[in-house]
Amino acid sequence: MTDFPNKNISMKSIKIFLVLGLFLSCITKDINAQQPTNTTQILDSRQQAIVRISSYTAKGDLEKLQKPLNDGLDAGLTINEIREVLVHLYAYCGFPRSIRGLQTFMQVLNERKARGITDVKGSEPSPIKSGTSKYERGKKVLGELTKSPQHGPLTGYSAFAPVIDSFLKEHLFADIFERDVLTYAERELVTIAVISTIGNADPMLQGHLSISLNVGLTPAQLQQFVSIIKTTAGKKEAKAAQKVLNAVLKTRQSR
Repeated sequence: MTDFPNKNISMKSIKIFLVLGLFLSCITKDINAQQPTNTTQILDSRQQAIVRISSYTAKGDLEKLQKPLNDGLDAGLTINEIREVLVHLYAYCGFPRSIRGLQTFMQVLNERKARGITDVKGSEPSPIKSGTSKYERGKKVLGELTKSPQHGPLTGYSAFAPVIDSFLKEHLFADIFERDVLTYAERELVTIAVISTIGNADPMLQGHLSISLNVGLTPAQLQQFVSIIKTTAGKKEAKAAQKVLNAVLKTRQSR
């Protein structure tokens, strides 16, 4: 007889737990239905700011550049990360555009400081320690990006002008890409944004769109990238970038 009340209490507890479990299951299902199924399928606010900053700087539209600079800081990009974006892009659109972008960024920082906003400076680039030459380091980085070992004789423009091959490997892929302030994926977003904006460089854009996929950007993110370029560079530039992207994705699918 003494077990009977305890049994009733136990059964009631089980029923309560079952009801609560069903209720929480419904809530969880509803919440999950509202969330993106794959967050890696979209560019986050930091990445979008990087694309816009790079495109407007390459275009030389300093007035429109101010908003994405502010947006990038608000989204969590540090001062050093944005500064690195503006330094990186000089390799693709030249010192004049890069320096004007940096000057605009200085102006934005001063205005934010005057409004009482304290922005995070962020990490400085780590010293590069390597016993090999810059040329060999650049070859290694390029091989990692393209997933293709850099062996054999020079071909194409590299054979025609070997000095440009040295500049690319020693400076672009060693001096710049090795810096750890930005990830490879972030540097590729800068690169494809600049190339798409200046236009008429399809082979280079094709190569860097392929690299973008190699370093973790998804086809959906690259499609979104093109839609951003449409708003920053223009319909013509976006259409050209879309054409190259379609070719890259088609080649990937046929492998």
